[in-house]
Amino acid sequence: MSAEERRQQVVVEAATLFDELGYESATMDDIAKRVGVAKPTLYHYFQSKDQILQAIHQDFIDLLLARHNRRLETNQAPETLLLAIMTDVLGLMETHRGHVRVFFEHHRQLPKDAKDVIRLKRDQYQQIVEELFAAGVRLGAFRRTDPSLATLALFGMCNWAYQWYSPGGLLPPEGIANQFWGFLVFGIGSDSLRASLTGASAGSGPK
Repeated sequence: MSAEERRQQVVVEAATLFDELGYESATMDDIAKRVGVAKPTLYHYFQSKDQILQAIHQDFIDLLLARHNRRLETNQAPETLLLAIMTDVLGLMETHRGHVRVFFEHHRQLPKDAKDVIRLKRDQYQQIVEELFAAGVRLGAFRRTDPSLATLALFGMCNWAYQWYSPGGLLPPEGIANQFWGFLVFGIGSDSLRASLTGASAGSGPK
Protein backbone atom coordinates (compact mmCIF):
# COMPACT_ATOMS: atom_id res chain seq x y z
CA MET A 1 0.00 0.00 0.00
CA SER A 2 1.40 3.39 -1.01
CA ALA A 3 1.72 6.27 1.44
CA GLU A 4 -1.20 8.08 -0.21
CA GLU A 5 -3.37 4.95 -0.10
CA ARG A 6 -2.57 4.49 3.58
CA ARG A 7 -3.33 8.13 4.27
CA GLN A 8 -6.70 7.79 2.55
CA GLN A 9 -7.39 4.64 4.55
CA VAL A 10 -6.79 6.60 7.75
CA VAL A 11 -9.28 9.27 6.65
CA VAL A 12 -11.98 6.74 5.73
CA GLU A 13 -11.59 4.66 8.89
CA ALA A 14 -11.48 7.76 11.09
CA ALA A 15 -14.67 9.09 9.50
CA THR A 16 -16.41 5.80 10.26
CA LEU A 17 -15.08 5.85 13.82
CA PHE A 18 -16.21 9.45 14.38
CA ASP A 19 -19.67 8.43 13.13
CA GLU A 20 -19.79 5.54 15.60
CA LEU A 21 -18.19 7.09 18.69
CA GLY A 22 -18.39 10.84 18.09
CA TYR A 23 -15.42 13.04 17.27
CA GLU A 24 -14.73 14.00 20.88
CA SER A 25 -14.77 10.41 22.15
CA ALA A 26 -12.59 8.82 19.48
CA THR A 27 -8.85 8.92 20.15
CA MET A 28 -5.75 8.57 18.02
CA ASP A 29 -5.28 5.17 19.70
CA ASP A 30 -8.73 4.15 18.48
CA ILE A 31 -7.94 5.30 14.95
CA ALA A 32 -4.60 3.48 14.88
CA LYS A 33 -6.27 0.25 16.02
CA ARG A 34 -9.03 0.60 13.43
CA VAL A 35 -6.51 1.18 10.64
CA GLY A 36 -4.27 -1.60 11.91
CA VAL A 37 -1.10 0.40 12.44
CA ALA A 38 0.98 1.36 15.46
CA LYS A 39 0.21 4.78 16.91
CA PRO A 40 3.67 6.18 15.99
CA THR A 41 2.98 5.10 12.39
CA LEU A 42 -0.32 6.96 12.42
CA TYR A 43 1.52 10.17 13.39
CA HIS A 44 3.63 9.73 10.26
CA TYR A 45 0.50 10.54 8.24
CA PHE A 46 -1.34 12.93 10.56
CA GLN A 47 0.12 14.84 13.46
CA SER A 48 -3.21 15.28 15.27
CA LYS A 49 -6.87 14.33 15.26
CA ASP A 50 -7.63 17.88 14.09
CA GLN A 51 -5.67 17.24 10.90
CA ILE A 52 -7.71 14.10 10.22
CA LEU A 53 -10.92 16.06 10.81
CA GLN A 54 -9.77 18.66 8.30
CA ALA A 55 -8.95 15.96 5.74
CA ILE A 56 -12.45 14.47 6.08
CA HIS A 57 -14.05 17.87 5.49
CA GLN A 58 -11.72 18.54 2.58
CA ASP A 59 -12.47 15.20 0.91
CA PHE A 60 -16.23 15.67 1.28
CA ILE A 61 -16.56 19.17 -0.15
CA ASP A 62 -13.94 18.54 -2.87
CA LEU A 63 -15.89 15.47 -4.00
CA LEU A 64 -19.12 17.48 -4.31
CA LEU A 65 -17.40 20.30 -6.19
CA ALA A 66 -15.59 17.92 -8.55
CA ARG A 67 -18.77 16.05 -9.45
CA HIS A 68 -20.59 19.28 -10.20
CA ASN A 69 -17.72 20.70 -12.25
CA ARG A 70 -17.60 17.55 -14.41
CA ARG A 71 -21.30 17.91 -15.17
CA LEU A 72 -20.87 21.52 -16.30
CA GLU A 73 -19.12 20.18 -19.41
CA THR A 74 -22.38 18.50 -20.50
CA ASN A 75 -24.39 21.75 -20.71
CA GLN A 76 -27.36 20.48 -18.69
CA ALA A 77 -30.37 22.60 -17.71
CA PRO A 78 -30.42 24.23 -14.24
CA GLU A 79 -33.23 22.01 -12.99
CA THR A 80 -31.33 18.89 -14.07
CA LEU A 81 -28.16 20.08 -12.35
CA LEU A 82 -30.11 20.76 -9.16
CA LEU A 83 -31.43 17.19 -9.17
CA ALA A 84 -27.89 15.91 -9.65
CA ILE A 85 -26.64 17.99 -6.72
CA MET A 86 -29.39 16.61 -4.48
CA THR A 87 -28.54 13.09 -5.64
CA ASP A 88 -24.86 13.71 -4.85
CA VAL A 89 -25.51 14.81 -1.27
CA LEU A 90 -28.03 12.07 -0.53
CA GLY A 91 -25.96 9.40 -2.26
CA LEU A 92 -23.03 10.08 0.05
CA MET A 93 -25.18 8.79 2.93
CA GLU A 94 -24.38 5.30 1.63
CA THR A 95 -20.89 5.68 0.21
CA HIS A 96 -19.44 8.17 2.74
CA ARG A 97 -21.73 8.05 5.77
CA GLY A 98 -18.99 8.96 8.23
CA HIS A 99 -17.92 11.91 6.09
CA VAL A 100 -21.51 13.17 5.98
CA ARG A 101 -21.93 13.18 9.75
CA VAL A 102 -18.53 14.72 10.36
CA PHE A 103 -19.09 17.45 7.76
CA PHE A 104 -22.47 18.50 9.11
CA GLU A 105 -21.87 18.02 12.84
CA HIS A 106 -18.21 18.71 13.52
CA HIS A 107 -17.20 21.77 11.50
CA ARG A 108 -17.04 23.82 14.70
CA GLN A 109 -14.26 21.57 15.99
CA LEU A 110 -11.99 22.48 13.08
CA PRO A 111 -8.95 24.65 13.89
CA LYS A 112 -9.45 28.30 12.93
CA ASP A 113 -7.31 28.24 9.76
CA ALA A 114 -8.86 25.01 8.55
CA LYS A 115 -12.34 26.28 9.35
CA ASP A 116 -11.75 29.34 7.16
CA VAL A 117 -10.61 27.20 4.22
CA ILE A 118 -13.59 24.86 4.45
CA ARG A 119 -16.00 27.75 4.92
CA LEU A 120 -14.83 29.28 1.64
CA LYS A 121 -15.58 26.02 -0.17
CA ARG A 122 -18.93 25.66 1.60
CA ASP A 123 -19.80 29.18 0.47
CA GLN A 124 -18.65 28.35 -3.05
CA TYR A 125 -20.95 25.33 -3.17
CA GLN A 126 -23.86 27.32 -1.80
CA GLN A 127 -23.24 30.01 -4.43
CA ILE A 128 -23.32 27.36 -7.15
CA VAL A 129 -26.79 26.27 -6.05
CA GLU A 130 -28.04 29.84 -5.75
CA GLU A 131 -26.84 30.58 -9.28
CA LEU A 132 -28.66 27.51 -10.61
CA PHE A 133 -31.93 28.73 -9.09
CA ALA A 134 -31.31 32.21 -10.51
CA ALA A 135 -30.57 30.73 -13.94
CA GLY A 136 -33.76 28.71 -13.78
CA VAL A 137 -35.74 31.88 -13.12
CA ARG A 138 -34.05 33.69 -16.02
CA LEU A 139 -34.77 30.81 -18.39
CA GLY A 140 -38.39 30.55 -17.32
CA ALA A 141 -38.05 27.09 -15.75
CA PHE A 142 -38.86 28.47 -12.29
CA ARG A 143 -41.24 31.19 -11.24
CA ARG A 144 -39.69 34.26 -9.65
CA THR A 145 -38.25 33.26 -6.31
CA ASP A 146 -35.47 34.17 -3.89
CA PRO A 147 -32.47 32.00 -4.89
CA SER A 148 -31.00 32.23 -1.39
CA LEU A 149 -34.17 30.93 0.28
CA ALA A 150 -34.61 28.24 -2.37
CA THR A 151 -31.02 27.12 -1.73
CA LEU A 152 -31.62 26.93 2.01
CA ALA A 153 -34.75 24.86 1.34
CA LEU A 154 -32.76 22.43 -0.82
CA PHE A 155 -30.01 22.01 1.75
CA GLY A 156 -32.58 21.80 4.54
CA MET A 157 -34.12 18.75 2.89
CA CYS A 158 -30.88 17.01 1.92
CA ASN A 159 -28.28 17.82 4.54
CA TRP A 160 -29.98 16.21 7.52
CA ALA A 161 -31.47 13.17 5.82
CA TYR A 162 -28.65 11.05 7.25
CA GLN A 163 -30.30 11.49 10.66
CA TRP A 164 -33.17 9.24 9.63
CA TYR A 165 -31.98 7.45 6.49
CA SER A 166 -31.60 3.68 6.80
CA PRO A 167 -29.78 1.64 4.13
CA GLY A 168 -32.11 -0.84 2.52
CA GLY A 169 -35.18 1.25 3.29
CA LEU A 170 -38.16 1.89 1.04
CA LEU A 171 -36.22 4.23 -1.24
CA PRO A 172 -32.53 4.37 -2.20
CA PRO A 173 -30.80 7.77 -2.01
CA GLU A 174 -31.48 8.56 -5.67
CA GLY A 175 -35.17 7.81 -5.11
CA ILE A 176 -35.26 10.17 -2.14
CA ALA A 177 -33.47 12.80 -4.23
CA ASN A 178 -36.11 12.51 -6.96
CA GLN A 179 -38.91 12.87 -4.41
CA PHE A 180 -37.28 15.86 -2.72
CA TRP A 181 -36.60 17.47 -6.10
CA GLY A 182 -40.26 17.05 -7.01
CA PHE A 183 -41.35 18.66 -3.74
CA LEU A 184 -39.02 21.57 -4.36
CA VAL A 185 -39.72 22.15 -8.06
CA PHE A 186 -43.40 21.22 -8.31
CA GLY A 187 -44.66 21.38 -4.72
CA ILE A 188 -47.09 18.79 -3.37
CA GLY A 189 -50.39 20.59 -3.95
CA SER A 190 -52.58 19.30 -6.77
CA ASP A 191 -53.79 21.54 -9.58
CA SER A 192 -57.29 21.49 -8.09
CA LEU A 193 -56.00 22.53 -4.67
CA ARG A 194 -53.97 25.32 -6.22
CA ALA A 195 -57.00 26.50 -8.18
CA SER A 196 -59.24 26.40 -5.10
CA LEU A 197 -56.76 28.31 -2.98
CA THR A 198 -56.21 30.88 -5.73
CA GLY A 199 -59.97 31.29 -6.12
CA ALA A 200 -60.49 31.62 -2.38
CA SER A 201 -57.76 34.24 -2.21
CA ALA A 202 -59.25 36.19 -5.11
CA GLY A 203 -62.73 35.96 -3.62
CA SER A 204 -61.64 37.30 -0.26
CA GLY A 205 -60.71 40.72 -1.64
CA PRO A 206 -62.74 43.88 -1.26
CA LYS A 207 -66.08 43.99 -3.10
